Amino acid sequence: MRKLGPFEVSEVGLGCMNLSHAYGVPPSREQGEAVLQKALELGITHFDSALLYGFGRNEELVGPFLKPHRENIVLVSKCGMRGENGVRSIDASPAKLREDIENSLRRLQTDVIDLYYLHRYDMITPIEDSVGELSRFVDEGKVRAIGLSEVSATTIRKAHEVHPIAAVQSEYSLWSRNVEIAVLDTCDELGIAFVAFSPLARGFLTDVDIDPERFADKDIRRGMPRFQQPHFLANHELLPEYRAIAHDAGCTSAQLAIAWVLQRRDNIHVIPGTTSTEHLEEDWAVKDVELSPDICRRVEALVNTSTVSGPRYPATTQAEIDTEEFE
Repeated sequence: MRKLGPFEVSEVGLGCMNLSHAYGVPPSREQGEAVLQKALELGITHFDSALLYGFGRNEELVGPFLKPHRENIVLVSKCGMRGENGVRSIDASPAKLREDIENSLRRLQTDVIDLYYLHRYDMITPIEDSVGELSRFVDEGKVRAIGLSEVSATTIRKAHEVHPIAAVQSEYSLWSRNVEIAVLDTCDELGIAFVAFSPLARGFLTDVDIDPERFADKDIRRGMPRFQQPHFLANHELLPEYRAIAHDAGCTSAQLAIAWVLQRRDNIHVIPGTTSTEHLEEDWAVKDVELSPDICRRVEALVNTSTVSGPRYPATTQAEIDTEEFE
């Protein structure tokens, strides 16, 4: 268990995006509910959703299913990025955030969201105005704690002056280290939890052989440079040695990736996503994995900012991200 703002949650949570969004045709409702049920049985208490995921469908799945367990879990969602008329939009203005919270509460079938993130800083609305509106949701009892997603250290500090920020969420894995520039240190300094999404590098750092040519039409990885040539071929050459290190560590490749993230700092949480109950069990079993300093040195030398080929996002998406970037 680790501290997430005012809550104590399992260090391995469940990122629920995969159940409704982003990687091609989502699983059936029955399969999604099976994953949620398995998470409950394992002891996972941190469930991460968002208004954007499936343009509301993810909240409609997660909220009603978890409703009977509401007192025993931490329910998380996000605002500021949504689907409107079939198109993704980013708007963190107070008026739009007010619409978002009402829609999320209705879909999640709850009176209060435990942790509510600003999904994106829209680069237009001052962060102080967005967080000011989120703070009013806290005052009104609609939200218990506030988080930020994909933001820089400077933005975190500005937001934290308006209202205490409980958590910052961003991509963090062996192959995406941007938060090491300043965000992790800032979270440490201000007593903020850090939540790592995509700790498995979008499924790359696992024992499953990925073939980008076979990605579904709507799989977001199709637009990510690291899964395009010539980058993917260069990145794929890292896998044999990576998997050999996992073998030496006595764990699976996925467990190596997750354990590495968790061992970086005590305030870090991970929220890997999956549509498979078997993979969920594999992710959860990382609690029994302890990486030696030698294993950490080897894997860090193999997979890092210098050895991974290609940026994590295409230029149009990167322009929406506030997190610091390596040169």
